[in-house]
Amino acid sequence: MKDFNYYAPTEVVFGREAEARTGQLVHKYQGTKVLVHYGGQSAKRSGLLDAVCRSLQEAGIAYVTLGGVVPNPRVAKVREGVELCRKEGVDFILAVGGGSVIDSAKAISIGVPYEGDVWDFYLRKAVAETCLPVATVLTIPAAGSEMSNGSVITNDEGKLKKDYCTDIFRCKFAVMNPERTFTLPAYQTACGVTDIMMHTMERYFSHEDDMEITDSVAESILCTVKETVFKVLHTPDDYVSRAQIMWAGSLAHNDLTGCGTVGDWSTHCLEHELSGMFDVAHGAGLASIWGSWARTVYLLRPTRFARFAVNVMGVPNDFTSPEHTALAGIEAMERFYHAIGMPTSIPELIGRLATEEEIQTMARICSDNDAHTIGTFKPLNMQDMIDIYWKANR
Repeated sequence: MKDFNYYAPTEVVFGREAEARTGQLVHKYQGTKVLVHYGGQSAKRSGLLDAVCRSLQEAGIAYVTLGGVVPNPRVAKVREGVELCRKEGVDFILAVGGGSVIDSAKAISIGVPYEGDVWDFYLRKAVAETCLPVATVLTIPAAGSEMSNGSVITNDEGKLKKDYCTDIFRCKFAVMNPERTFTLPAYQTACGVTDIMMHTMERYFSHEDDMEITDSVAESILCTVKETVFKVLHTPDDYVSRAQIMWAGSLAHNDLTGCGTVGDWSTHCLEHELSGMFDVAHGAGLASIWGSWARTVYLLRPTRFARFAVNVMGVPNDFTSPEHTALAGIEAMERFYHAIGMPTSIPELIGRLATEEEIQTMARICSDNDAHTIGTFKPLNMQDMIDIYWKANR
C-alpha cells in the first residue's frame, strides 16, 4: 500500500431537474459573468442550453456562449474561447456537455490569465498557477472530467493529443441529471461505459494488492457498470440505470479507485495516439488496444489478472493455473466489448489495417522518440509500443 493524498473538492448536485439550480450555484461560487461552453446542436435541441441560460438569468448572472466543441476537442477552439473571455470580461466558465466540452473549458480557464499560448501547458513548457473557476452541467457520463484534475486537448498541427493535469482544474460544482442522458445513441453510451471502466482498470492493474477496500470499490464499479449497460442499451430511458452509470463515471475518475495504489495508464497513452492519428472516439480506441496491452503484460502479475477475471468478469477460477484464468478474463473482456458494439482491434476501429508508417509514428510520438517510457505495471519503451500496436492490428 502506498501513502496517498485524496482531494475531491467538487460539489455534486445530482437528480431530476438539477440543472435548474445552475444559476444559484454559479452565484455561490462568486461568478458574475459566465462563458457557457458547449458542443453541437444537441444541447440546443434538447432544451438544456435554454434551461441553463434561464437559470443564469434568474440568478442575475450575465453570460456569453461559445459552442462548437467536437470530440477530441481542438486547441483552436480553446484559443477562440480564451480571446472571447478576455474580450467579454468573463470570470467563470460553465461547461454544458460531456468530457470534451469540460476539457476544453478547463483549457480555456488556464489560458485566460496566461500571457503565452495555452498549448504550452500541454507541451509541458509552462505550469498553470491560476485559472478561472470551472463548473459543469454534465450530459455524457464517460470521461469523469467533472471530478478529475485532467484535461486532454488535440492539436491538428502534427495530429497531437496531449493531456495536462493540475488540481486547480477541478470543477467547483457538477450538475448531473440522468434524464439528460436518455437520448444518447447506443454507440456513444457504449463508448462512455468503456471509458468509465478503463479509468477504473488503469488504477486497478497495479503491483500493490494489499489495499483491499480500494480493490473492492473498483470491482463494484466495474461489475455495476458492466451489468447495467445492457439495461440502458435495451431501455434508454431507464432512469435508475442511467443514474448508476452517470455516478460511476464520476467515481471512476475522481481518484477514489486509486487510493493506496499506483496506476498504469499505458492504454490511455497508446489510445491518445490512435485518437490523434485517426480522430476516433476515445472509448472505442481504448477497447481496440486494451486486449493487446493485457496480453503483453499479464504474466508479470497473473494473479492480479486472475482476480479481475473471477471478481469482475465471472470467469471460473482455475486454481492450478492463474495464467489460464487471467487469459480467460482478457478474452471475456473482449467478448463484453463486442457485445456492446466496441472494437477489439485497430482494423475494427478504423476500417482498415494501420500502415507500418502510422504505427511507427504513433509509437515515436508516444515515447517522445524513445526518450521515455509509459506505464507502471510494465514500463513500455518505443519498441514495446510498436509491438502492442502490431498485436492490435490484426
